Amino acid sequence: MSKVIRIGTRDSELALWQANTVKQKLESLGHQTKLVPVKSTGDLILDKPLYELGVTGIFTKTLDVAMLNGEIDIAVHSMKDVPTALPKGIVQAAVLERANFLDILAYKENQEFLASPKATIATGSLRRKAQWLNRYPTHTVVDLRGNVNSRLQKLEENDWNGAIFAAAGLERLGIDSENTIGLTWMVPAPAQGAIMVVAMEADEEIREVCRPLNHEHTEICVTQEREFLRLLEGGCTAPIGGFAYINDADQVVMKGVLLSEDGSKKLEAGITCKLGEHQNLGRDCANSILARGGKRLMSESQDAGLSTQIFATKKLTEDQQRLFDSGLVVKSEDFIKTNPTRIAPSVLKNTYENVVFTSQNAVESLLKHTTADSLNFKNIYCVGRKTKRLVESNIAPVKFTTSNAKKLAKHLVEFMEGTTVTYFCSNLRMDELPDILSANNISVTEIESYKTKHSSVKIPDSVEGVLFFSPSGIDSYLQLNTANKIAYCIGDTTATHARKHFDKVQVAKFPSVESVIELVNSNYKTS
Repeated sequence: MSKVIRIGTRDSELALWQANTVKQKLESLGHQTKLVPVKSTGDLILDKPLYELGVTGIFTKTLDVAMLNGEIDIAVHSMKDVPTALPKGIVQAAVLERANFLDILAYKENQEFLASPKATIATGSLRRKAQWLNRYPTHTVVDLRGNVNSRLQKLEENDWNGAIFAAAGLERLGIDSENTIGLTWMVPAPAQGAIMVVAMEADEEIREVCRPLNHEHTEICVTQEREFLRLLEGGCTAPIGGFAYINDADQVVMKGVLLSEDGSKKLEAGITCKLGEHQNLGRDCANSILARGGKRLMSESQDAGLSTQIFATKKLTEDQQRLFDSGLVVKSEDFIKTNPTRIAPSVLKNTYENVVFTSQNAVESLLKHTTADSLNFKNIYCVGRKTKRLVESNIAPVKFTTSNAKKLAKHLVEFMEGTTVTYFCSNLRMDELPDILSANNISVTEIESYKTKHSSVKIPDSVEGVLFFSPSGIDSYLQLNTANKIAYCIGDTTATHARKHFDKVQVAKFPSVESVIELVNSNYKTS
């Protein structure tokens, strides 16, 4: 071919590596080429997860426009980023031999967190998030965007245990980290690890030039994977994985998976057929999943894409989620992380005249280090009925309980015997109770029984109301969000703190999650 072939590519390091690979292959066949780098929308918008950007083909659209405008002759893509339906006039010209298809976990220090109920993993992929939560439901998954090197840098800079990458991306950039694990159990994205070349359908000469680059076995497999994806109407907006390979017996083996966004539900299908009889493999895999509840799961995934109206600052259980009226779109995350503090045995052996608990976390953390038999608490005071029940079930009877810390402090000032109080609390706590007691000449000894850590999440602008369950949850929320919402509070203490920041504050009738949800439902029924 006499003319110079213009190769369109994104300008990220990985995309340029892929484009240069195609460039070298074409030049080895005797063709002249040049790269035409462009920046895609997906590269420009880095503050949202991919599935929240609202379109498929976010990394390919700019190159599609350049090709339709005649600015480039071919475009090179990571095939997993390409929508299953190409724009009219653009066709697949070649699929290069697939590289490593696995997802890989890069971790910071060791792998011990895999056996822990608490860990934080970063990924911008809804598919990876859902599969990780399906396997590790108590872990936290945070969003991670940017090119490969910037994502690795963010892993080092943040308090995360690990981050998930495509193995092919790390290998292509020559990044050889010792601290990595191949996630062989995770089903990859359809066509992951494959490079796709597209051209104009009408340009027969260019398509003929690209034909020698095509790897037949890879093309067979990724075609079935993408058909599976197409029939499940997935793209970036649903957690879908699909992978096919050809074994030594000349059989095409395929596995597909569809999950709910939170990973709590999963449907799988696996089918094997002879090479040459594989044309309907992707379709059969998709139909198997659809026939076993896939349509309902896809519908739930679409509902998840609706604008979120209510956000809870505590992860809700599935049963609690069902209590909301069906018309409400609700999401939840833990804005507070807690860890027990080890208390020296010598401290716990002491006799304490007056003991105060203002949260269940303090009681639960204390019981991790000792038993009720070894504690010598004469008078126990607490805030909240649930805290009272926990104390009385595991330690001893409670002398007095009330709904908030201020009321408890006033009661202690007026009725408590003695002038000393031992307060089992967190490293982050409200000053109200100890300040009132100290002002009335009551000595307060604080014992840190657990640590509280803020874990704020940026909520969507569409959110109208936020559920709060503690003052520290409000402080965590305000680190990344504004107070122009309705604050639905579990009790008076939380509401008092909320009124310092929010104009609209509502308090549940009873201090329970269910009562807060009932408050939200009643508000929407009357609005």
